[in-house]
Amino acid sequence: MRLLPRPSMPNQRRLTLGMQAALVALVGYGVAAGEPKAITNGTISLLITAVPALLERNYRIPIDPWLGLWITLAVFLHTAGSAGLYAVVGWWDHLTHAMSASLVAGVGYTFARAVDIHSDRIYLPKQFFFVYIVVVVLAFAVVWELFEFGLDVAADATGVSMPLAQHGLDDTVLDLVFNSVGALAVAVFGQAHLVGVTERALAALGADPDGEA
Repeated sequence: MRLLPRPSMPNQRRLTLGMQAALVALVGYGVAAGEPKAITNGTISLLITAVPALLERNYRIPIDPWLGLWITLAVFLHTAGSAGLYAVVGWWDHLTHAMSASLVAGVGYTFARAVDIHSDRIYLPKQFFFVYIVVVVLAFAVVWELFEFGLDVAADATGVSMPLAQHGLDDTVLDLVFNSVGALAVAVFGQAHLVGVTERALAALGADPDGEA
């Protein structure tokens, strides 16, 4: 059962192009105003939003419109936050962490599902995926927080402004809480939207769903 409507391909493209245009404008602003954070985050986000189109064009892997929009929205929300919304909207950081965590959960689920389908030596029961999704997201979240801590140390040592930063222990704990929210949302509800994504990707790559390449 799907809980959210699937966007049509034209609507997905219009929404994606709109967010990409906003990211281009943000990078332009960063160049004009001398804001390296806006340039870095905007450029990286633009590259990520191009991944679904590249996979479809270069590898003939069909990307579900919902999945393509999901990827673009996650990076767009983070970049908009780094452009100033984190400072003026108190809950924006919670939103982006939950959204990013849901995307990591989706990628983790798709990878595990691909292994389960492609290999006849590995069987992953449905109950496993719930626990797996949560563990993968929390592990990734811890690594991310350590990465931000490392950037803080580097910024203090060099005096160079970094694109990411921590804001104390309380902020780190809240980040992990909302990462868990995103993971649980995918573990409980999101798998229904990911059904078929792995199968189509394997088929496009020439892999046999019965376990033979």
